[in-house]
Amino acid sequence: MFLATQLRKTHVQFSRKLSSKPTEDLNLRTCIALLQSCAQNQELGKGRKIHSRMLVSGHLGSPPSATSLINMYSKCNSIADAVSVFRMSTNVHNVFVYNSLIAGLTVNGLPNEAFEFYCKMRLFGVAPDKFTFPCSALLHSYLEFELMGDALEVFEGLPSKDDVVLWNAMINGYVQIGGFDKALVIFRRMADNGPIPNRFTVTGVLSALALAGEVHDGMLVHAFAIKMGYDTGVAVLNALIDMYGKCRQLADALVVFENMMDKDMYSWNSIISVHEQCGDHDGTLGLLKVMVSSGFQPDLVTVTATLPACSSLAALMHGREVHGYMIINGLNNAGNTYTDNAIMDMYTKCGSMREARLVFDKMKIKDVASWNIMVMGYGMHGFGKESLNLFSRMCESGLKPDEVSFVGVLAACSHAGLVSQGRELLAEMQPLYGVTPAIEHYACVIDMLGRAGKLEEAFELVSNMSIKPNQVVWRALLAACRLHGNADLAEVAAQRVLELEPEHCGNYVLMSNIYGAAGRYEQVAELRHTMRQQDVKKSPGCSWIELSDGMHAFLNGDRSHPEEHYLYDGLDSLTACLRERGWIDRFEIPIFWFHFIINEISCCENKVIPVINLYIPFSASVDDISSDNIKKWTDDVTNEQMHTTSTIYNLENALIKTCFVWKMFMSLLPDRLVHK
Repeated sequence: MFLATQLRKTHVQFSRKLSSKPTEDLNLRTCIALLQSCAQNQELGKGRKIHSRMLVSGHLGSPPSATSLINMYSKCNSIADAVSVFRMSTNVHNVFVYNSLIAGLTVNGLPNEAFEFYCKMRLFGVAPDKFTFPCSALLHSYLEFELMGDALEVFEGLPSKDDVVLWNAMINGYVQIGGFDKALVIFRRMADNGPIPNRFTVTGVLSALALAGEVHDGMLVHAFAIKMGYDTGVAVLNALIDMYGKCRQLADALVVFENMMDKDMYSWNSIISVHEQCGDHDGTLGLLKVMVSSGFQPDLVTVTATLPACSSLAALMHGREVHGYMIINGLNNAGNTYTDNAIMDMYTKCGSMREARLVFDKMKIKDVASWNIMVMGYGMHGFGKESLNLFSRMCESGLKPDEVSFVGVLAACSHAGLVSQGRELLAEMQPLYGVTPAIEHYACVIDMLGRAGKLEEAFELVSNMSIKPNQVVWRALLAACRLHGNADLAEVAAQRVLELEPEHCGNYVLMSNIYGAAGRYEQVAELRHTMRQQDVKKSPGCSWIELSDGMHAFLNGDRSHPEEHYLYDGLDSLTACLRERGWIDRFEIPIFWFHFIINEISCCENKVIPVINLYIPFSASVDDISSDNIKKWTDDVTNEQMHTTSTIYNLENALIKTCFVWKMFMSLLPDRLVHK
């Protein structure tokens, strides 16, 4: 403080001398002090006047004068003048002069030029010291521009590596550009021969280990952090949560989180993201509630991590709550395309295409992913023509469709029975759009042909594919054979898929169902025997619904639900009613009967329930379902759209049965499970 005050006094005195006695000579010490003051106050004009007086008085021949001038020009953002001083001065091959110039170039964002002068410094035999790299800014600059070789050369050329900041700069720099292996090498060298790692070292190396998936080494660093007492810091604990999460060690991440004394916003976002990354969608939504009850307000990172959980669970009510929170709190006012895409993806996967379309139409900037989400959403829910129309609009907008775009539109053709359009799109992919058909595209077309009953054409396509078919392709053909009862072709497909994926239980179940439907029970027994021999076990099926009090999940034969006696009594009564009416010989209900968005039933604001390509409105309750209404709702369904279903079931009767099943089942549940 005293020095700064003295510099200001000297500067004022000198300013007076400049105006009153312009010919008066100044000694070198005074000039250097005044240049320091000009640098501190960024007074470039006065600094240039001092430079002129020094030139007249002959004070430019010494290294201190050159160092002071370079420092002044650098801090006044006139780096070109600093370089000119260096080039025009004599006796500049001095470590202090080079340090000043390298620091100035680095601070002014010129790392390449800084490295050139560093090389020149070494060429003239000037050895760098610890001040050659102030605050490791030079290393940061090289690594930021991905000049890894240059950064390492500078680091290795240091005469002393006792400063932990230099090691941290190298570790964090490599992490930022994806050089995880090199970051770990630097850390191991530091542990062997360098200074003691500090908290910043630990957070940096944990980031590298997280991205590299090295959980064992991460645990060793965790133990080191505990030994050094670093595990009390929030930043280190957050890095540990992130590391365990990216290594898919959910339990360890949760232990670290629960033992934290002080949790910040990053802590909550980290543990919520970890649960979502590990597939614990229920845990993600549960933690969001705990976070809010703990007094933390979710930010954009929180809701972006939560929306995929709503998508995966088809939890429409939760998704709407999150979206509403974002609107109320202005979390997406800037029109973040990534966030809008996440919202749209949630609505499409929850079956609410109307709300997804509202978000899509309001987007200011749409990228390829935005169009892909809507194209795939419409296709997934049977709106093939809408999907094709959006695909055409996407192309007209100037965006080039990618591989995902074609997966979406071909899947739409498959689900809606648009066979001719699907054939055309596959043929045009490469010549018209420059996208080479991949295995996913062939699988969609084979599924489309199989659903339409064109099994021979599907088999021919599999046989003549430009790439070798994998288990996904053969399984699509196998499923089509089951749909149409073609046991002979199914045997060919099953043989190929079992060769490629002998441990997958679904393949055996598919083939067993085909043999059973054809009455070939000996083959069914053989398949069961093979499954036992190879220890292939079918995982129990899981389903869930979202009611007013949250999500309810059930496994096959599950008795863990607290209301299980009500549920099983209801199912038993329901099965008996169906058998009495002669609707089933065995309890096998088509999958499309339950293609409902269940929670729409409790919403009475002109909401709809999608069933294939139908909209069944519920203005008040499910009591509106009747044979007459169903007849009216099915009038607009074309044979082409319903080609798959109508080959096996009568659509009208199927829907009547569906609605009866639903009404009966809901009537058997306690009111507290349905409405609150």
